[in-house]
Amino acid sequence: MQDSIKPSSAPLTESNRWSANFSRNHVVKALETVQDLIVVSLCIGLFCVMVIQLRAMFISLLPPLNFHEVTADILFLLILVELFRLLIIYLQEQRISIGVAVEVAIVSVLREVLVRGILEVHWTQVLATCSFLMALAFLLIVRVWMPPTFKGIDPEKRFSMQHEKEFEPVSLNGHGH
Repeated sequence: MQDSIKPSSAPLTESNRWSANFSRNHVVKALETVQDLIVVSLCIGLFCVMVIQLRAMFISLLPPLNFHEVTADILFLLILVELFRLLIIYLQEQRISIGVAVEVAIVSVLREVLVRGILEVHWTQVLATCSFLMALAFLLIVRVWMPPTFKGIDPEKRFSMQHEKEFEPVSLNGHGH
C-alpha cells in the first residue's frame, strides 16, 4: 500500500515546484515591468526638464550676457543629457553603467567649481574636490580593465575597438591590411 502512495506523491511535488517557479517568474517579470515603467517616466520627466533648461539657456544668451550663468546652464544641460543616457543604458541592458555614472559625477563637480569660481572656495574644499576627482578618474581607468559583468554592449570595449580602428595602419594602395 505504501508503494502505491509514492508514485502519486512524486508528480505532485514536481507540479508544486513547477507552479512555484512559474509564479516566481511571473512576479519577477511583473516587478521588472513596473521598474521599467518607472525608468521610462523618469526619462520623460528628464526630457521635459532638458527642454525647460534649453529654453532658460537661450534666454540667458540675451543681453546683458552673464558668462557664468551661460556656462552653468550649458554644463547643467550636459549633465541632464548624461543622466538621460544613463537611464537609456539601464533600459537597454538592465544595469547601471559605471563609466557613465562616473562621467556624470565628474561633470557635476566641474560645474560646481566653475559656477562658484575656484578662487572663491576655501583651500580645503579645493583639496577635497581634487581628491574626489582623482578617485573618479581612477574608477574610470580601473573600469577599462574590469571584466564585463553583463551580456550586451560594453561601452569601454566599444571605445577601445573604435580607437584601434582609427590608428590601424594603411597600406600603400589606400586600404587597410
